[in-house]
Amino acid sequence: MSGRGETKLAVLFVCLGNICRSPMAEGAFRRAADEAGLACEVESVGTASYHVGEAPDPRAIATAAAHGVDISRAIGRQLGPDDFERFTHIIAMDKANLAGIIARAPREARGKVSMLMDAVPGREGEALADPYYGDESDFAAAWEDIAMATGLLVQKLMAERSQPSD
Repeated sequence: MSGRGETKLAVLFVCLGNICRSPMAEGAFRRAADEAGLACEVESVGTASYHVGEAPDPRAIATAAAHGVDISRAIGRQLGPDDFERFTHIIAMDKANLAGIIARAPREARGKVSMLMDAVPGREGEALADPYYGDESDFAAAWEDIAMATGLLVQKLMAERSQPSD
């Protein structure tokens, strides 16, 4: 970070239950940011309270582990009012969760809200498929999209951070 008084970068990934897509995105983004030298805080949450206090789905843990990312210690939590002040970027996995985020956002929220696939040219506005009701191949396909999108998101955020402020 430069001495220009920049706000600390903090990224929050959001899906419905916080046991599949968002913890995988958190893990993939954390690795991509570390590899790129991007200093930031990163977490994941769900819009629903279905899995608060639970670990990620075992299939999500296995998929991430197969790619060298450990998400086994993540604990599900629900999106809360403080998240809109704490995080600079709030990233939804699909349109339903995007709508849920926007509906809960206080008027003075500082977090920029978008969808994960917005980071992929030509796939803006596209939902990240939910693998929960599928099998391991659905988790693998979700991981591929997540890894691609989070890598591009890291590049975009680094480019934004390196631009001079007005």
